[in-house]
Amino acid sequence: MSQVIDLKDVLERVQDDKELLLELFDIFTEDFNSKRDQFWKALEKHDLVAFQHLAHGLKGATGNISAQQMHENCVNLDKMGKEGNMLNAKPALELLDRQFAEFKVEAARLKAQFGK
Repeated sequence: MSQVIDLKDVLERVQDDKELLLELFDIFTEDFNSKRDQFWKALEKHDLVAFQHLAHGLKGATGNISAQQMHENCVNLDKMGKEGNMLNAKPALELLDRQFAEFKVEAARLKAQFGK
């Protein structure tokens, strides 16, 4: 299994500011929690515009925090929304939920490691 967060990459992005990094993780977590339900509602309503908008936003956010697996999944979700092909959206959203759970564990481990 590849790593959940590319620590080297994300530390370069924040110029090794670990406090800022942890703050970004907290912001991402809060944002994800609010968008998760919106994602599922967009899928249920087959609202491609909302679905693609949410996927695109999460694609950028996961890239910014170097959450590689989540980012790849969000790239796929964004593509699904753009193409209007929602056949695999439910399994992809279920995977995103599992990936987010792994992210939270890793973010908590890093918080402990950095002494915050």
